Formats: sequence, structure tokens, C-alpha cells
Amino acid sequence: MHIRLLGDIEVASAGGQPLHFATRKTALLFAALVLAGPKGLRRERVAAMLWAGSGEQQARNSLRQALVDIRRLFPSTGDETIRIEGNADTIWLAANADEADIWIFDQKCQADDGASLAAAADFYRGDLLDGLAFPHEIDEWLAPFRATYTRKALDLVERLSLLPELGSHQEQACERLAERLVALDPCAEQAHRALIRIFRSRGKTNDAFRQFLACKEALKRELGVEPEEATRALLERIEAPGHLTEPMAEGGPPEVEPSRPEAKAEPPRPAVSVPEKPSIAVLPFQNMSGDAEQEYFTDGVVEEITTALSHVNWLFVIARNSAFAYKGQAVDVTRVARELGVRYVLEGSVRRAGSRLRVAGQLIEATAGVTLWADRFEGDIAEVFELQDLVASSVIGAISPRLEQAEIARAKRKPTESLDAYDHYLRGMASLYRWTREGLEEALPQFYKAIQLDPDFAAAQGAAAWCYFWRMANGWMTDRQKETTEVSRLVGNVAIAGHDDAVALAFSGLALGYVMGDYEAGSALADRALVLNPNCAAAWSASGCLKACHDDPDIAIEHLSRARRLSPLDPLTFFMQSFTAFAHFVAGRHDDAWPIAEAASRAQPYYLTGLRVAAASNAMAGRLDAASKHIARSLRLDPELTLSNLKYRVGLIKPDYFARYVEALRLAGLPE
Repeated sequence: MHIRLLGDIEVASAGGQPLHFATRKTALLFAALVLAGPKGLRRERVAAMLWAGSGEQQARNSLRQALVDIRRLFPSTGDETIRIEGNADTIWLAANADEADIWIFDQKCQADDGASLAAAADFYRGDLLDGLAFPHEIDEWLAPFRATYTRKALDLVERLSLLPELGSHQEQACERLAERLVALDPCAEQAHRALIRIFRSRGKTNDAFRQFLACKEALKRELGVEPEEATRALLERIEAPGHLTEPMAEGGPPEVEPSRPEAKAEPPRPAVSVPEKPSIAVLPFQNMSGDAEQEYFTDGVVEEITTALSHVNWLFVIARNSAFAYKGQAVDVTRVARELGVRYVLEGSVRRAGSRLRVAGQLIEATAGVTLWADRFEGDIAEVFELQDLVASSVIGAISPRLEQAEIARAKRKPTESLDAYDHYLRGMASLYRWTREGLEEALPQFYKAIQLDPDFAAAQGAAAWCYFWRMANGWMTDRQKETTEVSRLVGNVAIAGHDDAVALAFSGLALGYVMGDYEAGSALADRALVLNPNCAAAWSASGCLKACHDDPDIAIEHLSRARRLSPLDPLTFFMQSFTAFAHFVAGRHDDAWPIAEAASRAQPYYLTGLRVAAASNAMAGRLDAASKHIARSLRLDPELTLSNLKYRVGLIKPDYFARYVEALRLAGLPE
């Protein structure tokens, strides 16, 4: 049996005879069973997805008939290796692992050799079930699968193009996949980068520049943004544009200056390009309560409004941390919009008096300085979530009057039904954002109080898991076995209860990968967060960190770059810089690594990961004096740090990465 879901759905017998399903919904049911794998689908759910609008009994009857039609196909093929099985609640597909293209694609993608990766590339013939129309209910179910396979294909084409030795067949497979991905999405930068690398390896400098220009033009046209840093950096490795045999298009890349590592540490912050699609920053609201203790509550209201807005896929939303860089300032919205790269700015205030709450806001079109919308909402404190949703929906309505109410309805969420739990969570976040040992010691009890009041409060559990990650990285763990076990428990709870909370999933994935060393499971949580909310800077950051420690350093740098674009003024920029530097370090680019690591250490001199990476990369770049200084500071902050206990600070990272790290830190002067 041969099953193809990447591209149009095709099913054929072992002898190559095409099989035809009785109806389109029968074909969709079969495809859904292939995607669900051994865990299968609940009968009730699949009947509701495919036959929505029918009565319950009619939907069950239709499902039963569709299953009969599918089973009738298999005996005619003479192939008994594939069959539909089930019980009273669930149905699933039993088949060999080599009978469906997506199963083979997944298997080949996990390999490290070029032949397997090239084979995976050949299997990706198009988007998952491309060209088929679906009922609304099954379309929502399929959307995360489609996004996941698209992301896998993009990661695959970049991995292939970065292989040190690429054979002729592998190069052709990479080129075909890259061209296919660019045809499907002209803004697929990973695919553009792969083509640039291929052209460069063939000595076709002109073609490489043309590919860059095609990428730049598509991004400008579709999104109104410039290419990412990783794409622009490829130009530095190509001969200067003066070597082109044809004139460059107007607006093409400027003359490329020689690379200067010192200049990369703290580049000047230019005005950020504004995307074509609506873009917004939600600035910190004013606390009008006359009580400084209520500051955390005001910040929490803004965070929830930001989260609701970021769930709308056509809206570009600046992350909360970057917007909060302007907290306490008298801001010029035009300057803020220019620095953050947005068209709209939302300002407001929160007044809490007893059990009453008033939220006021105004939406400003920054270039013209025109107020597009202003309103205020009052209610009981028990209605805080409804007020947040009301503000978010009003803002979206002001940006696009054509928005249907169903769009914002999907963006709404309540993190918990317990207001007391929510209060403790906000207090914990206020302490956590100080990023000090004392702050974490204050934050953890608040998160546990929130969890005690609402055991399903995923945001609080994810934040607690993040605290343990931070404690490990800085050598603050006091009972390693107990705290590691607690991380496992918290992450397990988030995986069950936090299916709609991207930040909780991202925090948990990072803790699982770093503290527990379970990269695959941690990355799966980060991927879920990205499918749920592609505007989530925390999810891109978590994914980049995990890939830097366990996987491909260049993909890690790209993910961390995306996180910084979504949150350009994030107070956790030093965290992103530290792992960007580590990714350069494991890739052997030590002159790229040390300036970024030193920038991270200047921004947060008490973050030991940044100090250690700065020491290691300086040592390998031959800057032993600088490396020694970073080691000395690391030992002042963490006197017990040695090469023998380093693994308890950096987690179970990829063995060869760890071996390089140990050798570099030994050279820098870290004692045995």
C-alpha cells in the first residue's frame, strides 16, 4: 500500500493500482486516520468534524458507512498489512511504517546523513493535503498538522543546504525542495537561504544575489519587512556586488563591508520596517488606583490584552516585554512606533477601587498621530477577563471593521476562573521579571499559591518550571533531585492543561529540554506553542535555545532572531544573545560568538550562562586575557563552579557540544 498526503491525497495498492474513495469525506476520514497515527481518533469527534450539522445519530451512521467503504478497498488490493481497527470509543489505522509518505518523511528528517535528508526532501511534494477543501471543523483540526509539516520542510531544506559535503543528488533534492517551498510561500526565507547557498557553492554569484533580491522583494511586498539577519549575513560571504556582470536593481543590497566582530556586539538600533499587515504595540497602562501595590495588576491586564490580540493571525503584535521597555516614561508614540516597527499604538489606564474596575484605552495611528478609537469599560473586579476581551475586540474592530466576531471569539481566553489564583500569578510574574535570585525566591511561592487555588492554571505552572530552569543555569539549585522531579511534574501538568497557552508551553518546553535533558519532548512543546501562536516571542526564544544546545546552530540563530524581531526591546534580550552566541560557538564561529556573548554579559552581568559563553568563545578566538576575566567573574558569582560540575549548570546538552564547551572553559582557566 502506498499512501501520499504531502500534496494531493493519493492511495495505491502495492502493485501501483490507484484506489478511489467513494466520497470526498471518506477520503478525508482516511487522511485523518493516517495523521492521527496509532493513538487514533474518537468516534464522536470525527463524526462531528466531518458531518457537522447532521443530527448525532445521522453523523454516526455516516461515519459507520464511511468506515465500511474504506475497509472494502483493502481486500481488493490483496494487502493485509493495513486495516481499520477500533473499539467503542476510538478508531485507528494499523499499517506498516513505510506505507505513508508523512511517516517516512518524519523518519528521514530525524537522520543526520545527507542521503536520508535528501530522501525526505523528495517526499515533500507540497503542503499537507494541498488543494483539498475541508469542512470548517476538520480544517481547524488539520491546521496545526499543516503548520508543523511546513515548518519541518523549512528546517529540512536549511539543514540540507548547511551540510559540509553535499553530493550531487543531495544538492538537487535540496534545490527542488527549496524551489517548491518558495513557490508555495514567496516569503519562506529558509528556502531562499538554501538557494543562495547552493548558487554560491556553484560559483554562481549573480544567481545568489538575484535570489537575495527576490527574497527581499517578496518580504517587502507581502509583509513590509526586511530580510532577517541570517539572510543578510549570507551576503558577507559572497563577493561584493561590484563583481556582478549585470547592474543590480534599484534598492538592492549595498556594498558589503568586511565583517567586524566588534561591530556586531551592540549594533545601532535603526527604525524597524513596518509590516504591511496591521501591526500594534500595547504600551504599559497607567495605574490610576493611587496604590503602587496595584501596579502588578495593571501590568497583568495589559499582558492579557496583548495575548488576546496576538492570537489573531492577521495581526502583527509586539511582545509584551518589548512594549514594557517604555514603562514609566512619557512616550512619544511616533518614536515608539518607529522603534518597534508598528503602525498602531494602544495606550490606556486601569483604575481599581474596591470591587470596581475601570479600563480606559485609546488606539493611535502613530504616523499621523490620529486617535482612531477611545473608550472606557467599567465593571466588577470579577468581570476582569470580560473587560480585557472587550478592549481587545474593540481595538481589532477599529483596525478592521470587516472582522467577523468569530475571529475575536477565538482570540479570547481566560487563564483561570479563580481571581485569587490570578492575583498570586501576577504577583509572581512581577517578582520573576526582576531576574534575580531573590526575585525567584519571591516568585515561586506566589506561583504555588496560584496552583493550589487552581490546579489547572497552566500559566502559573509554566512560570514555576521556568524558575527552576533559571535556578539551574545560575547554580542556585539546593536539592537537585527534588527540583528536577518537580520540573517533570509541572511540565506534565502544563502539557495536559496548557493546550491553549503558548507561553506556558514554551516555558515548560525549555525547562524540560534544559533541566531534564529531554530535547525531543521539550521541542515538541515549543512547536505546539508556535502552532498555537506564531507571534509568541517566548516560543521562538525557547525553540532557539533548545536547538542551540541539542540541534542545528544555524536554525537556532534564526529562531532566536525571530524572537528578537517580535520583541526588539525585550528585557530578556541578554538571554537570547547568550544562546545566539552559544550557537555560533558550537558552529565554530568564535569571532562571531564572543562579541554577542559580551553584549549579553554587559546587559545582565549576573547571568552566568552569558559569562561562561563569553569565556569559552574568547578562549577559542585566542583572546585569553578576556576569557580569564570572564572566568574570574563567574567564580566570584558561583565559587563552586568547576569543570567537573559544569553539567549541573548547563544541562544535558549534545555530547560533542559539551565536550567543546569543556575544552574551551579549561583553556579559559576554569578549574577541574
